[in-house]
Amino acid sequence: MKTAITAACLALFWASAPPVLASEKPVNITQTVKAVEVLHQGKKIKIERNPDTENMLDPDFSLTSRPCPPYCIQPMHLAPGVETLGELEILEYLKKLGKDGNVMVIDSRDGDWPLRSGIIPGAVQLPWQELHPGHTDVEKIVETLIFRFGAARQGSLWNFENAKTLVLYCNGPWCGQSPTNIKQLLALGYPAHKLKWYRGGIQDWKMLGLSTVAPM
Repeated sequence: MKTAITAACLALFWASAPPVLASEKPVNITQTVKAVEVLHQGKKIKIERNPDTENMLDPDFSLTSRPCPPYCIQPMHLAPGVETLGELEILEYLKKLGKDGNVMVIDSRDGDWPLRSGIIPGAVQLPWQELHPGHTDVEKIVETLIFRFGAARQGSLWNFENAKTLVLYCNGPWCGQSPTNIKQLLALGYPAHKLKWYRGGIQDWKMLGLSTVAPM
């Protein structure tokens, strides 16, 4: 009898409880993290996920079968010693910006991609061609290495002891722009442990509804 009464009470409770709409459920980054504050162009920007549970991926990043070449699937591990990052790991690096001058997050994309999709807050734009000797004057590459990355020239050799840790990304697992830059930097002697790669790129970032900002 008690069991029947309890079951009846529970049924009455659930029937009277207001329905929980999907739009009322939180869309956090993790169970314990709702948002992450980062520094972008000297201003604090909050990175969080789009709260609309019906939000869809941009058409630019919904294609499944881009021609290869040039849009070929990249490996999970780009080169020995180069760490591949996921979203939570790149957020940790973004949190260091403004506090640790030895970290730089780079958007390697060219053309109008950054304008169309936005960039990750905290990232700086450096199109992949600007680090490639086939597209940019060598002296300009040298200036970037010295004045932006913190490398030092010692005669014909490079000293990367005080060089920054670079976190590079481009459009996604099918994009070869940031991988091209990383391989070029490795060829110059840039330490592999100071190069990080966000393989998922802006496609995976937007797939998770994470914040972007318009490029400057």
